[in-house]
Order: sequence, then C-alpha cells, then structure tokens
Amino acid sequence: MEYLKFILYGLIQGLTEFIPVSSTAHLKVISLLFGIDDPGASLSAIIQLGSVLALIWYFRNDFFKLRTKSSRNIFYLLRERLFSSILIGTIPIIILGGIIKLFLPYFFDSILRSNLSIALVSFLMAIYMYIADSSKKGFINIKNHNYSDSLLIGLSQAFAIFPGVSRSGVTISTALLTGWERGDAAKFSFLLGIPAIILAAIVEFISSLDNFSSLSFLPLFVGLTTTFVSSLFAIDFLIKYFSSNGLKLFIIYRVVFGVVILLNL
Repeated sequence: MEYLKFILYGLIQGLTEFIPVSSTAHLKVISLLFGIDDPGASLSAIIQLGSVLALIWYFRNDFFKLRTKSSRNIFYLLRERLFSSILIGTIPIIILGGIIKLFLPYFFDSILRSNLSIALVSFLMAIYMYIADSSKKGFINIKNHNYSDSLLIGLSQAFAIFPGVSRSGVTISTALLTGWERGDAAKFSFLLGIPAIILAAIVEFISSLDNFSSLSFLPLFVGLTTTFVSSLFAIDFLIKYFSSNGLKLFIIYRVVFGVVILLNL
C-alpha cells in the first residue's frame, strides 16, 4: 500500500505540476478522495524534485548550449539573457517564501491548505486565466524580452506559494497578458520554475528532516520516478497543446474542480 500511495503521489504531482491546475491542490484533494494521507507541504516539495529532473531532461539541449558557450568563460552565464532572466524572476518568490517561512510557518496548514480556500482560489485562477487567454496575441519571446518582463512574471510566480494557484498557470497567464507568444510563455514558465522548485524542496527537507527519517527510501524513490515520467508527459503535452489551443480546456477544468471541492465540503 505504501508503494501504491507514493505512485499516486507521483502521478498527481507529475501530471499537474506543469499543467495549469495546481499540483498542491490536487495532491491534497485527490489524496483525501482516495482515503490516503495528505502528503503535506514538506513531502510535496520533495516529490517535486522529480518534476525538476524532468524539466532539465526535456530542455537538456538548451542547457547543453549554455554549458558549451560558457566553457571558455566562467562569467558567460551571468551575461546570458535567459539565465539572468531566470535569476531575476526567482527573486520575488525567494523573498515572499522566506518571509512566510520565518514569520508564518503554519499559515498554510491552518488556513490556506483548507478545501474551501483551494476551491475559491481555483475559481479566481480560472477568471485570471480566462482574461489572459482572451488577450491579444503577443510578440514578446525568449530572445527579445526585457528583464522587466521576467521580473513581472517572477512576481506572479511568488503567488504560487498559495495552494491552488498553480505556478505554471499564473506565470503563463501573466506572460500572455504582458504580450508573450504562447509557446515561449510556456517554455519560460517551465525554465523559471526550476530554481523555485529546487529551493522549496531544499528548505522543506531541511526544516522537516526529522519527519523524513520515518519514510522508507524505496517507496519515496518510486514516487520520484513516477513523478519524473509523468512530468515529461505533461510538459510535452502542454507545450504542444497550449501553442495551438490556449488555456480554455484548463479554465473549464478549474471551474469544475472548484465546484467538486465545494460539493464535498
């Protein structure tokens, strides 16, 4: 049963981390529907590492190009626009996350991780995504964007700390509203998530080290592997589907998801 539980955690995390429906909300709500424990913020953050590995693998050619160009100059990466943009866009979530972790450590578990809160946030995100999806087609992309563009998307990413928001949903929507092309909006959203997810996992692991001592290594490894495989599928699906079809399907899903939660309160 423990292996099945972690496989379920991995499937939920992998399939919902990059599709704009909120992995945190689904880990909590679907776990309750199946009658298993809510993994909580700490375990959720660790399982997300499988999603990070999937991102790195999926965009390995992009990373290889950066590594090749920087082989003769260790300062190249700091001058590389994409790398610098990711660093700038990560600053807001580090600041907000640090403030909450230091001064409001139990705020999520007591209030924002409740089913009612997740349902309401799901409705709000559906509205925000609808507005973004209805905006005019943009011209900004990874090659011609400004650092102010990456900072604005980074500010929106900071709100993904709140369960139910969806990191990919809020960053892609903000990019669309500010004039990004669909394909590059999704790609930048995924790349921007790498340091944020890694930092969240490290912080949660260190702060909850005692809790993980009771976990078996093999079930956790199975969960991470499941997350990796399902994340690859989700990344590929979203990039191909979203570029042609937009956010409409996910907007409808978020409304339905919120209604289902409310009906089961």
